[in-house]
Amino acid sequence: MTAAIARTVGLRLAAAVPLLVLVSFGLFLLGKASPFDPVLQYVGDAGAARVSTEDLARMRANWGLDQPLLVQYWEWATNLFSGDLGNARSMGGRPVGELIGERLGWTVLLTTVGLAGALLISIPLGTLAARRPGGLVDRAVTWTGYVLEAIPTFWLALAAIAVFALTLGALPSGGLTDAGAGTVQAADVARHLVLPASVLAVSQSPWFILYVRETVTHTLAEDFVTGARARGLPERMVLVRHALRSGLLPLITLAGARIPELITGVTLVEAVFSWPGVAGATVQAALAVDFPLLAALTLLATVTVLLGNLAADVGYTLADPRVRLR
Repeated sequence: MTAAIARTVGLRLAAAVPLLVLVSFGLFLLGKASPFDPVLQYVGDAGAARVSTEDLARMRANWGLDQPLLVQYWEWATNLFSGDLGNARSMGGRPVGELIGERLGWTVLLTTVGLAGALLISIPLGTLAARRPGGLVDRAVTWTGYVLEAIPTFWLALAAIAVFALTLGALPSGGLTDAGAGTVQAADVARHLVLPASVLAVSQSPWFILYVRETVTHTLAEDFVTGARARGLPERMVLVRHALRSGLLPLITLAGARIPELITGVTLVEAVFSWPGVAGATVQAALAVDFPLLAALTLLATVTVLLGNLAADVGYTLADPRVRLR
């Protein structure tokens, strides 16, 4: 078991290094090919009219934008290994590392609660649908899953704000705390977390619902389930202890594979609800062509996807020792 996990981790880490180099260099290529000028975006239209061409050229030289692509990439990579991620120009010139450190915890909180909510919604609904394939509950759950799958996350977020914040006034429409709050209180954060975490959970649940429904349906047709029923075990025990337990094993892999879509969903949810996480900062960095911040956040997202896949592989190996990574 230990050797299998060590082999899995070693193979994943060996593949991660060239992938991170490719992703980061590809980001620099896209930045070089972009028609947007970071200096003009920084000074704005009004500033560009007042600042001389010589001053704009001096700013480009200070930021290293006048250097060849390979020189820019090498300088960024060597600074990265020394812990210097640069300064976030779109956020007052603060160090990127300090900014990410402040915001990462809020993104982890939102993502964890949202993913847990998606699983809490999906597992019971998928199991109920699989109990009688083709029945009324199955058709209702499957239809709901397909409908939710087709709804864009930002539309779901705006609808939630319109209903629960603006119409009913039951929950805050965004932010981390109430306006004017001097300190961050846990109860206040929890109240502001309800809507964004619920939207994230509902937007991610269709894939899990349909997957649980499919795997449990197939498991219920297996011989060992038929044998359990023939022994006279109660249907609830057959469904939960036999079919659901076996059907949930592949869900570990699906949860790992859903990490990229989860990151996309978190980015949209944080942007709509003004949640102060790193995903929301990605949108701000992209709009402002803040390359140091955008490069660091892209690298962080790539590392998160790789770690998610690694965690799924390790979890699957622990759950089923017969599994070996090829």
